Amino acid sequence: MYKTGYFISMAGSFLILFWIGVYKFTAVEAEAIRPLMEQHPLLSWMYSIFTIQQVSNIIGITEVLLALVLVLSIKWIKLRKIASVGMIITFVLTLSFLFTTSGMWKFREGIPTTDFFILKDLLLLGFGLMLPYLPSPVRTN
Repeated sequence: MYKTGYFISMAGSFLILFWIGVYKFTAVEAEAIRPLMEQHPLLSWMYSIFTIQQVSNIIGITEVLLALVLVLSIKWIKLRKIASVGMIITFVLTLSFLFTTSGMWKFREGIPTTDFFILKDLLLLGFGLMLPYLPSPVRTN
């Protein structure tokens, strides 16, 4: 059961990072992340140096590379620490958009709601935190 859970978590994390990373190369996604990035105190500076698309491309490259390191860490355990640090940084930053982006929280029928697409990052952050400490599900001989 552990192996199944591990590989589902690994595959899901890879798929999300890779797919969203590739999508960052589109103009639609570059514009979609712009309000999040522009209002973030640690990330807004990027737009003073790079174009909207270049910022999105940089993030996309980072996410795709992180996805590849993550999947390679199945075979090469030493890559887990790199994947873990990358996931922690990525998902702490994306979760922080919940607090740095105006209008992110709304009350609907008395219940606080948000753009729920960011909430998936809680699980990804948790997997990133656990990753270096998980026993290997495969042999690496």
